[in-house]
Amino acid sequence: MQQNYEEPLFLISVVAKVLSIHPQTLRQYEKEGLIEPSRTDGKMRLYSQKDIDRIKLILRLTRDMGVNLAGVDVILKLKTQITEFECLVNELRLELDKRQGKSGKAVVKHKSSFDLIFYDDKKKL
Repeated sequence: MQQNYEEPLFLISVVAKVLSIHPQTLRQYEKEGLIEPSRTDGKMRLYSQKDIDRIKLILRLTRDMGVNLAGVDVILKLKTQITEFECLVNELRLELDKRQGKSGKAVVKHKSSFDLIFYDDKKKL
């Protein structure tokens, strides 16, 4: 059985232990609006794998790159906006393909994607 990437499964204590951070750090990220975990009826936080991946990105930006939380917020918002624009461009390309397909004209294809790529300059011993 395959797990849904966005299904909330993990308690705050589990996420904190797996990522080697204090639960208060997760609460701070939530307070800053960087993450938005689901809540049980009893108000317990539940994190999905998607949430965990986002937290890993936040930790990478803050710990390894020295970005403050305000900067992380800007980066995450820009990344979301770029993804939305890429979806819109793809939709417009499909529509253009349909219209030009009827006329028999060729369409030039171009695809670009925005990813955050980190290089680790630290040598392993």
